[in-house]
Amino acid sequence: MTTVLFVLHGLFAIALLGAITHQAAAVWVPVRRPNPSFLTRFRAVKAANYTVAIIVLFVLTFSMGAIVYPAYRIGARIYMENLKMSSAVGSFEMKEHLVSFGLALLPAYWYFWRQPLLPEHETTRKVITLLIALFVWSAFLVGYVLNNIRGV
Repeated sequence: MTTVLFVLHGLFAIALLGAITHQAAAVWVPVRRPNPSFLTRFRAVKAANYTVAIIVLFVLTFSMGAIVYPAYRIGARIYMENLKMSSAVGSFEMKEHLVSFGLALLPAYWYFWRQPLLPEHETTRKVITLLIALFVWSAFLVGYVLNNIRGV
């Protein structure tokens, strides 16, 4: 059962990664003129349409991570501590903190992305979106690397 929960956690994380990356690209590098290239189409999304999906996916991914956390804590972490892999253990500690900061940012994220989008909040939307994207990307990469070191 734990393996199924880890897989679900990973799938939610990948979906969240895609959604927040699309939104961040759309607000930080908006399309100025149409171009048929892949990168232009990647950025040419309505960023506001991703807000609810990102919030739901973030909460689902966080919740699944909280459910499987004891299995990691007992299994993989003890293994890495016995091998003196303190940087791997420490990176997971940082992941916990960054994801918690991201969770705390979600109410402000929702507030500044709610319709109608006010032009005076554009910079705030960009910064909050970038922060959440950085938190999600770093959490994903740390989780991926640690799972490759010692999966549960």
